Amino acid sequence: MENTLSLHTIFTQANCEFVAFDLSRRVAEISKKDFIAIEENRVAYPYPAQQHAQMGIAFWQPNQAPWVWFLKMPLDERGLLKQAALGDFIQYVASAMGSRLDQNPTEEEQEKLAANPYTFKPQDDKKAMFHAFLTDRLQQPASQYYDHAQHYTSGELGWDKWQGVGLQGLADLCARMDRHNNATRIRKAISSMPTTPKYALLGCLEHCEIPNALASRIEERINEMLDAEEADLFLLAAHVRALAGAPAETRRALLEKLLAIPALRHREMLIAIAGRCWQSLTDELLLDVFLIAVAEQDDQAFFQQMVADLVMIPTLRPHVLSLLHGSASEALMSAVQQLQQRVKASS
Repeated sequence: MENTLSLHTIFTQANCEFVAFDLSRRVAEISKKDFIAIEENRVAYPYPAQQHAQMGIAFWQPNQAPWVWFLKMPLDERGLLKQAALGDFIQYVASAMGSRLDQNPTEEEQEKLAANPYTFKPQDDKKAMFHAFLTDRLQQPASQYYDHAQHYTSGELGWDKWQGVGLQGLADLCARMDRHNNATRIRKAISSMPTTPKYALLGCLEHCEIPNALASRIEERINEMLDAEEADLFLLAAHVRALAGAPAETRRALLEKLLAIPALRHREMLIAIAGRCWQSLTDELLLDVFLIAVAEQDDQAFFQQMVADLVMIPTLRPHVLSLLHGSASEALMSAVQQLQQRVKASS
């Protein structure tokens, strides 16, 4: 293993199958072909966050339960995986396990492997969705919490009886939205459940492809909140993030509407859009409006952080650079200049 330069080669040599998921933004499977291309620096990492790739990798031998590594790897300025870091992690694997990847690691080997700077603990919702997608991908049963989550979201138990509903159960429900009448259960629950479990459900939906009927229901809830005298900005942002996997035109039209409302051009909303709905920002008119709202936050560090994060996303990079180097609207140029002047005046 000391001479091995990639994880996919390690898995092949150990007779292991593997599957990789991105955990940086939305939990989404990375195809084996793309994973190998990423490891070999032939393509930039597709969904970076804060110049890192966060991945969940499951690998297994025939007829064995999968092992999981959660890895956080640094990227260079082009969005490519830093090969030194990858090689460093592989050395940790070699040091901890030697050539034993095809056998169950001992407790000592597991502890030794865990003690490296490249493993991380995902957020609870991402970890739950990773396991939900993984079991579904491997055609394994959902967790023990799935059945209870189905009964609750059907309204059978009473909407106030949410304390016993597990996050993993909601994740399993969302990952299996296309069967067992689960999409209908979720649509019903979105309208009826109390705020605390609703946040959990919306957090799971961020990582799913959203069918038209459910997208329409979430949009209805957003419009109801907008019609209220005082909208709960955090709950509103949670609904927006849940539309990350909605049909592109539905998502883009909603973002355009929200960004046109001055009271909603708030940091919480902007972070939600950049973190989960970035796909819509390939529309340069919408991106222009979005960056104006970011500049209006009167915080140079926030503006620079947002731009640096968005420019690392391969699908967004040309659009962001195009705006910043010539095609920006007068309104965006003015907003950026005013921000710079305020920074100078306060320094």
